[in-house]
Amino acid sequence: MIYRSAYLVDVIKERIGRVLKLDSIKNGIVWRGYDMLIFNTWHWWLHKGSKQPWDYVEIGGTIRKDMNRLVAFKEGLTTWSKWIDSNIDPKKTTVFFQGISPTHYSGEEWNGANSTTCKGETRPVIIGRSTYGRGWRPPAAAAVVEQVLAKMSTPVKLLDITRMSQLRKDGHPSVYGFDGTKGNDCSHWCLPGVPDSWNELFYAILFSN
Repeated sequence: MIYRSAYLVDVIKERIGRVLKLDSIKNGIVWRGYDMLIFNTWHWWLHKGSKQPWDYVEIGGTIRKDMNRLVAFKEGLTTWSKWIDSNIDPKKTTVFFQGISPTHYSGEEWNGANSTTCKGETRPVIIGRSTYGRGWRPPAAAAVVEQVLAKMSTPVKLLDITRMSQLRKDGHPSVYGFDGTKGNDCSHWCLPGVPDSWNELFYAILFSN
């Protein structure tokens, strides 16, 4: 079953509008009773404007119009981790977390021009010729995931797809996913393509146990 809960924590419609509740996870009730759970988030935390499905953020009883998205992500993920620790029996349920899916809007990441995006890219990054291959550091959100998972009492298997996907600057729809007037998509992925390798990673972990 696929259950869409983009932020994992709750988004509740209240009198003032739609509220992203960073310390509430009532929707977690639908996750109980399964042999296996696979979670994924972050991509949607950066959405703003018309793509943002909430109007306010609430944490600790305080409501604010907005806050640093990385900080909000860590708070929400921490709430999720506490829910898992309190509600999931690892003897009955195996929990996976798919890592951070990277974007390719900044060419300087692979030693391209500062103005370069994934537009027109037809080849993967060559290891050793980019910052991905020398002193690579994960995106800040990936580091947050590792920090939160490390503090959990419930074992969670991390599907670490970040670095392998960073090398695929050629794997996005780019301008070909639009009618030519709506911009350049360097965050989603073409199918078939990069997500197939994520599935291979998952199957390898799943059937190695």
